[in-house]
Amino acid sequence: MRILVVNPNTTASMTETIASAAVRVAAAGTEISAVTSAMGPVSIEGYYDEAFAVPGLLAEIAAGEQAGADAAVIACFDDTGLDAARAMAAIPVIGICEAGLAAASFIARRIGVVTTMAISLDPLEHLVQRYGMAGRARVRAADIPVLSLEDPNSGARARLEAEIRRSIEEDRSEAIVLGCAGMAEMAAELQEKYGLPVIDGVGAAVKQAEALVTLGLRTAKRGAYSFPISKPYTGLLENFGPSVIR
Repeated sequence: MRILVVNPNTTASMTETIASAAVRVAAAGTEISAVTSAMGPVSIEGYYDEAFAVPGLLAEIAAGEQAGADAAVIACFDDTGLDAARAMAAIPVIGICEAGLAAASFIARRIGVVTTMAISLDPLEHLVQRYGMAGRARVRAADIPVLSLEDPNSGARARLEAEIRRSIEEDRSEAIVLGCAGMAEMAAELQEKYGLPVIDGVGAAVKQAEALVTLGLRTAKRGAYSFPISKPYTGLLENFGPSVIR
Protein backbone atom coordinates (compact mmCIF):
# COMPACT_ATOMS: atom_id res chain seq x y z
CA MET A 1 0.00 0.00 0.00
CA ARG A 2 1.04 3.62 -0.43
CA ILE A 3 0.60 6.15 2.36
CA LEU A 4 0.94 9.85 1.63
CA VAL A 5 2.37 11.85 4.55
CA VAL A 6 1.88 15.61 4.16
CA ASN A 7 3.81 18.23 6.10
CA PRO A 8 1.40 21.18 5.93
CA ASN A 9 4.12 23.73 6.63
CA THR A 10 6.71 24.65 4.02
CA THR A 11 9.90 23.61 5.83
CA ALA A 12 11.42 20.74 3.86
CA SER A 13 13.89 19.76 6.59
CA MET A 14 10.96 19.05 8.92
CA THR A 15 9.46 16.84 6.22
CA GLU A 16 12.65 14.80 6.29
CA THR A 17 12.26 14.24 10.04
CA ILE A 18 8.62 13.26 9.53
CA ALA A 19 9.46 10.91 6.67
CA SER A 20 12.13 9.16 8.73
CA ALA A 21 9.65 8.55 11.56
CA ALA A 22 7.03 7.25 9.13
CA VAL A 23 9.39 4.89 7.32
CA ARG A 24 10.73 3.52 10.61
CA VAL A 25 7.34 2.11 11.64
CA ALA A 26 5.86 1.25 8.25
CA ALA A 27 5.17 -2.41 7.56
CA ALA A 28 6.98 -4.32 4.84
CA GLY A 29 5.21 -3.53 1.61
CA THR A 30 4.07 -0.07 2.74
CA GLU A 31 5.46 2.77 0.65
CA ILE A 32 5.73 6.13 2.39
CA SER A 33 5.47 9.20 0.18
CA ALA A 34 6.32 12.29 2.25
CA VAL A 35 5.69 15.72 0.74
CA THR A 36 6.02 19.34 1.81
CA SER A 37 3.25 21.84 1.20
CA ALA A 38 4.10 24.24 -1.63
CA MET A 39 2.43 27.23 0.03
CA GLY A 40 1.76 28.56 3.49
CA PRO A 41 3.68 29.26 6.71
CA VAL A 42 7.12 27.84 7.49
CA SER A 43 5.69 26.55 10.78
CA ILE A 44 2.19 26.25 12.21
CA GLU A 45 1.81 27.93 15.57
CA GLY A 46 -1.76 28.88 16.40
CA TYR A 47 -5.04 29.42 14.60
CA TYR A 48 -3.83 32.03 12.09
CA ASP A 49 -0.99 29.89 10.71
CA GLU A 50 -3.32 26.90 10.60
CA ALA A 51 -5.87 28.70 8.41
CA PHE A 52 -3.29 29.62 5.78
CA ALA A 53 -1.74 26.14 5.78
CA VAL A 54 -4.98 24.46 4.69
CA PRO A 55 -5.03 25.31 0.93
CA GLY A 56 -1.55 23.91 0.32
CA LEU A 57 -2.35 20.84 2.40
CA LEU A 58 -5.52 20.12 0.43
CA ALA A 59 -3.69 20.50 -2.86
CA GLU A 60 -1.09 17.90 -1.80
CA ILE A 61 -3.73 15.43 -0.60
CA ALA A 62 -5.74 15.85 -3.81
CA ALA A 63 -2.63 15.25 -5.91
CA GLY A 64 -1.63 12.26 -3.79
CA GLU A 65 -5.05 10.65 -4.05
CA GLN A 66 -5.08 11.14 -7.81
CA ALA A 67 -1.61 9.54 -7.98
CA GLY A 68 -2.86 6.42 -6.21
CA ALA A 69 -2.27 6.92 -2.48
CA ASP A 70 -4.33 4.53 -0.35
CA ALA A 71 -4.41 6.82 2.70
CA ALA A 72 -3.06 10.18 3.84
CA VAL A 73 -1.54 11.43 7.09
CA ILE A 74 -1.59 15.11 8.08
CA ALA A 75 1.70 15.59 9.91
CA CYS A 76 0.84 18.56 12.11
CA PHE A 77 -0.35 18.08 15.68
CA ASP A 78 -3.07 20.72 15.20
CA ASP A 79 -4.71 18.20 12.80
CA THR A 80 -4.67 21.07 10.34
CA GLY A 81 -7.49 20.97 7.81
CA LEU A 82 -8.52 17.46 8.84
CA ASP A 83 -12.28 17.80 8.35
CA ALA A 84 -11.86 19.60 5.01
CA ALA A 85 -9.45 16.92 3.81
CA ARG A 86 -11.84 14.13 4.79
CA ALA A 87 -14.67 15.85 2.93
CA MET A 88 -12.51 16.27 -0.18
CA ALA A 89 -10.89 12.82 -0.28
CA ALA A 90 -12.33 9.32 -0.44
CA ILE A 91 -9.21 7.71 1.00
CA PRO A 92 -8.78 7.67 4.81
CA VAL A 93 -7.12 10.82 6.17
CA ILE A 94 -5.51 10.59 9.62
CA GLY A 95 -4.42 13.45 11.87
CA ILE A 96 -1.44 12.85 14.12
CA CYS A 97 -3.09 14.35 17.22
CA GLU A 98 -6.12 12.08 16.97
CA ALA A 99 -3.91 9.07 16.24
CA GLY A 100 -1.49 9.84 19.07
CA LEU A 101 -4.25 10.29 21.64
CA ALA A 102 -6.02 7.15 20.45
CA ALA A 103 -2.82 5.10 20.79
CA ALA A 104 -2.20 6.50 24.28
CA SER A 105 -5.76 5.71 25.36
CA PHE A 106 -5.13 1.98 24.87
CA ILE A 107 -2.19 1.88 27.27
CA ALA A 108 -2.67 4.63 29.88
CA ARG A 109 -5.38 6.41 31.84
CA ARG A 110 -3.55 9.69 32.51
CA ILE A 111 -1.94 11.18 29.43
CA GLY A 112 0.41 14.13 29.08
CA VAL A 113 0.61 16.04 25.81
CA VAL A 114 3.71 18.22 25.52
CA THR A 115 3.69 20.73 22.68
CA THR A 116 5.82 23.69 21.59
CA MET A 117 4.33 27.18 22.10
CA ALA A 118 1.67 28.43 24.51
CA ILE A 119 -0.25 29.78 21.51
CA SER A 120 -1.04 26.15 20.66
CA LEU A 121 -2.58 25.31 24.03
CA ASP A 122 -6.15 26.34 23.24
CA PRO A 123 -6.24 24.62 19.81
CA LEU A 124 -4.89 21.39 21.29
CA GLU A 125 -7.11 21.50 24.36
CA HIS A 126 -10.05 21.83 21.96
CA LEU A 127 -8.86 18.71 20.12
CA VAL A 128 -8.50 16.82 23.39
CA GLN A 129 -12.17 17.59 24.10
CA ARG A 130 -13.24 16.77 20.56
CA TYR A 131 -11.57 13.37 20.70
CA GLY A 132 -13.20 12.46 24.00
CA MET A 133 -10.04 12.70 26.09
CA ALA A 134 -11.01 15.54 28.44
CA GLY A 135 -10.27 14.47 31.98
CA ARG A 136 -7.59 12.03 30.82
CA ALA A 137 -5.16 14.20 28.87
CA ARG A 138 -3.52 17.48 29.92
CA VAL A 139 -1.69 19.68 27.42
CA ARG A 140 1.50 21.50 28.40
CA ALA A 141 3.68 23.85 26.35
CA ALA A 142 7.48 23.95 26.55
CA ASP A 143 7.60 27.51 25.13
CA ILE A 144 9.83 26.57 22.21
CA PRO A 145 9.33 27.71 18.60
CA VAL A 146 8.67 24.79 16.27
CA LEU A 147 11.74 25.38 14.12
CA SER A 148 14.02 25.54 17.19
CA LEU A 149 13.62 21.76 17.40
CA GLU A 150 15.99 21.53 14.44
CA ASP A 151 18.73 23.56 16.13
CA PRO A 152 20.75 21.51 18.65
CA ASN A 153 22.06 24.74 20.19
CA SER A 154 18.65 26.31 20.81
CA GLY A 155 18.01 24.72 24.21
CA ALA A 156 14.68 23.41 22.92
CA ARG A 157 15.39 19.81 23.91
CA ALA A 158 16.14 20.77 27.53
CA ARG A 159 12.92 22.82 27.81
CA LEU A 160 10.92 19.99 26.24
CA GLU A 161 12.32 17.49 28.74
CA ALA A 162 11.66 19.83 31.65
CA GLU A 163 7.99 19.99 30.66
CA ILE A 164 7.85 16.21 30.29
CA ARG A 165 9.17 15.86 33.84
CA ARG A 166 6.53 18.30 35.11
CA SER A 167 3.84 16.32 33.32
CA ILE A 168 5.02 13.11 34.99
CA GLU A 169 5.54 14.58 38.46
CA GLU A 170 2.74 17.15 38.72
CA ASP A 171 0.04 15.64 36.48
CA ARG A 172 0.93 12.01 37.27
CA SER A 173 1.01 11.25 33.54
CA GLU A 174 1.39 7.58 32.68
CA ALA A 175 2.18 8.18 29.01
CA ILE A 176 3.44 11.17 27.04
CA VAL A 177 2.24 12.19 23.58
CA LEU A 178 4.69 14.44 21.74
CA GLY A 179 2.67 17.42 20.51
CA CYS A 180 4.59 18.34 17.36
CA ALA A 181 5.60 16.39 14.27
CA GLY A 182 9.09 17.90 14.58
CA MET A 183 9.59 15.87 17.77
CA ALA A 184 9.03 12.54 16.00
CA GLU A 185 12.60 11.28 16.15
CA MET A 186 12.87 11.83 19.92
CA ALA A 187 10.17 9.37 21.00
CA ALA A 188 12.22 6.19 21.44
CA GLU A 189 15.05 7.93 23.32
CA LEU A 190 12.64 9.79 25.63
CA GLN A 191 10.71 6.58 26.31
CA GLU A 192 13.87 4.81 27.43
CA LYS A 193 15.03 7.77 29.50
CA TYR A 194 11.78 8.33 31.42
CA GLY A 195 10.57 4.74 31.64
CA LEU A 196 7.04 5.26 30.36
CA PRO A 197 5.36 5.16 26.93
CA VAL A 198 6.24 8.13 24.71
CA ILE A 199 4.11 8.33 21.60
CA ASP A 200 4.99 10.03 18.32
CA GLY A 201 1.80 10.92 16.46
CA VAL A 202 3.39 10.41 13.03
CA GLY A 203 4.16 6.75 13.74
CA ALA A 204 0.76 6.22 15.36
CA ALA A 205 -1.00 7.75 12.34
CA VAL A 206 0.92 5.60 9.86
CA LYS A 207 -0.05 2.43 11.72
CA GLN A 208 -3.69 3.56 11.92
CA ALA A 209 -3.68 4.32 8.20
CA GLU A 210 -2.28 0.85 7.47
CA ALA A 211 -5.03 -0.71 9.59
CA LEU A 212 -7.83 1.14 7.78
CA VAL A 213 -6.45 0.27 4.35
CA THR A 214 -6.00 -3.39 5.35
CA LEU A 215 -9.61 -3.47 6.55
CA GLY A 216 -10.78 -2.04 3.24
CA LEU A 217 -12.27 1.07 4.86
CA ARG A 218 -12.61 4.46 3.20
CA THR A 219 -14.03 7.79 4.31
CA ALA A 220 -17.82 7.82 4.64
CA LYS A 221 -19.50 9.94 1.99
CA ARG A 222 -22.83 10.41 3.73
CA GLY A 223 -23.36 13.37 6.04
CA ALA A 224 -20.44 15.39 7.38
CA TYR A 225 -17.80 14.05 5.00
CA SER A 226 -19.91 14.11 1.83
CA PHE A 227 -17.99 15.46 -1.14
CA PRO A 228 -18.23 19.28 -1.16
CA ILE A 229 -20.91 20.81 -3.36
CA SER A 230 -19.47 21.85 -6.70
CA LYS A 231 -19.33 25.61 -7.14
CA PRO A 232 -16.87 28.20 -8.45
CA TYR A 233 -14.38 29.81 -6.08
CA THR A 234 -13.09 33.25 -7.02
CA GLY A 235 -10.01 35.41 -6.63
CA LEU A 236 -6.87 33.84 -5.20
CA LEU A 237 -8.83 30.68 -4.33
CA GLU A 238 -10.23 30.01 -7.79
CA ASN A 239 -8.11 26.85 -8.11
CA PHE A 240 -9.51 25.41 -4.87
CA GLY A 241 -13.14 25.07 -5.89
CA PRO A 242 -14.41 21.50 -5.36
CA SER A 243 -14.80 20.86 -9.08
CA VAL A 244 -11.20 21.93 -9.70
CA ILE A 245 -9.25 20.37 -6.83
CA ARG A 246 -10.87 16.97 -7.25
